[in-house]
Amino acid sequence: MKGKIKSYPDTLIILSTLLLLGIGVIIVYSASAVLAVQKMDGDAFFYAKRQLMWAVLGIISMFVMMNYDYHKLMRIARPLLIICFLLLIAVAIPGIGTVRGGSRAWLGIGSLGIQPSEFAKLGIIIFFAYMLSKNQEKIVEFKRGLLPPLGIAIAAVGLIMLEPDLGQSTVLMGTVIIILFAAGAKIKHLLGLASLAIPAFIALVVVAPYRLKRIVAFMDPWAYQLDEGYHIIQSLYAIGPGGLLGLGLGRSRQKFLYLPEPQTDFIFSILSEELGFIGGATLLLLFLLLVWRGLRTAITAPDTFGSLLAVGITGMIAVQVIINVGVVTGSMPVTGITLPFISYGGSSLTLVLTGVGILLNISRQTR
Repeated sequence: MKGKIKSYPDTLIILSTLLLLGIGVIIVYSASAVLAVQKMDGDAFFYAKRQLMWAVLGIISMFVMMNYDYHKLMRIARPLLIICFLLLIAVAIPGIGTVRGGSRAWLGIGSLGIQPSEFAKLGIIIFFAYMLSKNQEKIVEFKRGLLPPLGIAIAAVGLIMLEPDLGQSTVLMGTVIIILFAAGAKIKHLLGLASLAIPAFIALVVVAPYRLKRIVAFMDPWAYQLDEGYHIIQSLYAIGPGGLLGLGLGRSRQKFLYLPEPQTDFIFSILSEELGFIGGATLLLLFLLLVWRGLRTAITAPDTFGSLLAVGITGMIAVQVIINVGVVTGSMPVTGITLPFISYGGSSLTLVLTGVGILLNISRQTR
């Protein structure tokens, strides 16, 4: 049953999102200025201007989706899933997909492109919310309830791994598990899947030696400080000197070409170096506020579809934050996962803001 549309969406979700976006644009400029001067003909604002452009487009998308009744997404859930799979297949084809950072993960020309795996995450969340809300009573059964959505997820992960992109695959599977748990899947079934995932992960490591090197370097980065452990060490060199209050905005030392691509995966390191523990903790509290309000929206949603949709979007953001912060603090092996709202990137920023827009629309219809 649909709830009555409220006059206002959840203001704390809007506030936390806009604050995170503002911080993101400022830190992208600070982290990327030196790199941009070197690579982009002296234009220190190159990355910041693009991030601001994507932020504006993302905000427009967010407000459009905030006023678009999320129930209408049920009508396009199936075709949306098909489009996502077609994009994942297309990007894997040599000559169509564009290689960046060693992965064939982009569609587009030059620096203008989209990352299909980002679209796939949101598309699968929408489809799973639709599928599980229609067949929720079957979720307690492994074959009829759990296996079909799991098969879809594994197929998507398989295509993403062809790029290869273990980080995005991990985020997708983590989000799927959260949705399945929220839908009522039995704990013993999920634990059984987790036990099967361990040998699968080992197999992925064995077939790609560079992944094994990353894991070994994670255990002792200083033993591999010139290759696989370099990123972690430089990240810790940034976070450590930040102390309680930081070196000051714009005064990072690691951004002077010591920490590779400081505006993307390791931007939290630069933020912690410049703004210290207080700045890093404040950022994490904003994420915690967003996740709390997202889960509250899921709990009070007027129907199962809205509840699972809110859980999926909130879970996707939470999983990415946990992995990114875990990597830059040396708590997890290095994976190519950006920090939502903060890291430089058009596809990820636009899609996560679109997801927040859907979340806001659900919050307008909560009980």
